[in-house]
Amino acid sequence: MNRTQSRNFNINKAAAICAAAFALALPALASASALDQFKSFVSTTKSAKGEFSQRQVKMTDGSAKISNQSTGTFIFARPGKFIWTYQKPYEQLLQADGEKLYIYDKDLNQVTVRQLGNALGSSPAAILFGSNDLEKNFTLKEAGTKDGLEWLEATPKTKDTTFDRIGIGLKDGVPMAMELRDSFGQVSLLTFKKFEKNPAMAADQFRFAVPKGADVFQQ
Repeated sequence: MNRTQSRNFNINKAAAICAAAFALALPALASASALDQFKSFVSTTKSAKGEFSQRQVKMTDGSAKISNQSTGTFIFARPGKFIWTYQKPYEQLLQADGEKLYIYDKDLNQVTVRQLGNALGSSPAAILFGSNDLEKNFTLKEAGTKDGLEWLEATPKTKDTTFDRIGIGLKDGVPMAMELRDSFGQVSLLTFKKFEKNPAMAADQFRFAVPKGADVFQQ
């Protein structure tokens, strides 16, 4: 995959994922089910920040192939405000102010603006950055233990979504990973670290400023 294709992959996936970014601290809930842990996480975590890594996993001839690896940082405040920054391999920014989503490609000096409601829908971002009404748009169920994590599976109730299934891996009440399966059988895996729960934030933390000279496109 060339650089342009990789950039487009990140933008398209991140607009739906954007948010998946948060392994956010919760009180220890080791004895609780994954569903109880996650509901507690959503209800008690109003804001957070940390680092993420993202990669795509493809099954080829029975073996997993890792591609499109990227890393960056995130910060969010409920409902619907977040900054998701890709640092490597290319610099890209997704920022939402509660009403609009701004996607900035530094190399192209280009900003794409979307209405936040349309951009989130029944996506991982809607679960993690949105309201606490999880079961309005998703069917939630326990998904067992894998790689030392207790997994919860969220299936969108509407079929008009980017992802067919969303897995959330928790440990001691903390979301540590997300597994996103799309309709083409591709899997995007996100893992989180260095999270901080409910940090202090400036009042204008999520106000987007268009970079000097950038082209702006409305969608």
